[in-house]
Amino acid sequence: MTVIQNHNQCPMDNILRQIMGPWTTYLLWVLDNEKVLRFGEIATRIPDISAKVLTDRLRKLEAFGLVHREYKPTVPPTVNYSLTKRGRELHVVLKGINEIAFRWDAEDREADDSTIEDQNAAKIAPTRLQDKFQMSGS
Repeated sequence: MTVIQNHNQCPMDNILRQIMGPWTTYLLWVLDNEKVLRFGEIATRIPDISAKVLTDRLRKLEAFGLVHREYKPTVPPTVNYSLTKRGRELHVVLKGINEIAFRWDAEDREADDSTIEDQNAAKIAPTRLQDKFQMSGS
């Protein structure tokens, strides 16, 4: 087994650094599902992202070789974005993370619901005990 002494030598760390950050995985997911999109189409599919952040993320992903930017000198200019071969290789990983995210979200909601039920039961229990004590003491 290979033991990596320096975290900078870990290939997984390098990939994770490329795809982490606000909106980045969502952007990759959108491009993976839609294949080729113009800037405005991407912005429509990710409604809460600002134009500045979307531009920044697209440039970053292009620099890492995950997104291809195709410029056509039409009037007005046309710019299409799509995943590169490397970007498409992330499909299985993104799909797996998506499945885990939905499962964890469901588990967390279930745990939150249980906690709320436990808290409500704890609020009710002393009242019932007090009622019982008052009834038997009289």
